[in-house]
Amino acid sequence: MTFTTHSAEETIALGEKIGALLKPGDIIAMQGTLAAGKTTITKGIAKALGITEDITSPTFCLISEYEGTLPLYHMDVYRLEGAEDFINLGVDDMLYGRGVCIIEWSEKIMEELPKNTIILHLEPNADGGRTITITNWQHGDIQ
Repeated sequence: MTFTTHSAEETIALGEKIGALLKPGDIIAMQGTLAAGKTTITKGIAKALGITEDITSPTFCLISEYEGTLPLYHMDVYRLEGAEDFINLGVDDMLYGRGVCIIEWSEKIMEELPKNTIILHLEPNADGGRTITITNWQHGDIQ
């Protein structure tokens, strides 16, 4: 399914709709260029999970953890060399736990993610909006 948003507020609102349907153990693999809106949509997902903390890109800390109705593990693997570095972070408990994992720049580590991983591909549009394509979604319609 594909969505188009025209502002950061619309991208956050779409994130809220996605977040409201997530279940424990869900993994979202975010893909897209710099400034595609990966962290912006994560803000909406976090809001739907009852997280009130400010969501920022975990580029330098690699993993940010937030507590809400479900734990949220927000990862950024941009600076990693590859899948081995990802596994060496000790992510198994997060990937196979009771929280939700969001992984930015997941293209680098897809072979380490379960088959049921939800993929969000974000692409900036010339008009400042974003096209967001969701694949492997198993949770019903996003209204």
